[in-house]
Amino acid sequence: MHILLSNDDGYRAPGLGAMAEVLSETHAVTVVAPERDRSGSSNSLTLERPLRVHLADNGFYFVNGTPTDCVHLAITGLLDEEPDMVVSGINSGANMGDDVLYSGTVAAAMEGRFLGLPAIAVSMTSYDPFHYDTGVKAIVSIIERLRSEPLQQTSILNVNVPDVPWSEISGFRITRLGNRHKSEGVIRQTDPRGDPMYWVGPPGAAQDAGEGTDFHAIKHNFISITPLQIDLTRYDSLQYLEDWIHGH
Repeated sequence: MHILLSNDDGYRAPGLGAMAEVLSETHAVTVVAPERDRSGSSNSLTLERPLRVHLADNGFYFVNGTPTDCVHLAITGLLDEEPDMVVSGINSGANMGDDVLYSGTVAAAMEGRFLGLPAIAVSMTSYDPFHYDTGVKAIVSIIERLRSEPLQQTSILNVNVPDVPWSEISGFRITRLGNRHKSEGVIRQTDPRGDPMYWVGPPGAAQDAGEGTDFHAIKHNFISITPLQIDLTRYDSLQYLEDWIHGH
């Protein structure tokens, strides 16, 4: 297969390199990734300035844009042939629960699915992982499964991998998104000119982390696989809102 590989940590991120090295042994791999860390960029698309693409000494393409830009650009014009699949990662740091709303890693996979391709987002649960090889093995296994049994057209797989040796992995779990408590407050500081500046505070602790959630799976050293749908419509509210808007 021809796999398009991207991320949100930048084209020199070790997780991206680890994934590219192993997948290249059995697949054609093209890497198109941001020129710098674009974590938290979600699905943003650059519309008010041109995008520039450069080829790095490691053979990766890097773009002065977001993860979504990278995947969009690759599929809609940069590559001579459309790839068969998009893989985003390996990200440093988990993307579970509410995190997926902000994640550039998940957004890159979503853009691939928007454009009609099977897509996987993969993240390690540590911000400084030691066991990228565990994440790579998980994705290799999932890709082989996808080759024999493709996903539904509306789904991507959001995969989170415990940062432990493969021998300590308990298995795979199909999970739903948990959710977190409200994020902690912004951190206010003062710059050298005396003007206020703010840092976004850390995310809240897990709130819904019970059986069946991605949080619960990771806690017990399972690889969490959560299917995410592209269609955000709340179908069970359509009739209620129909009655509400017409005053019934």
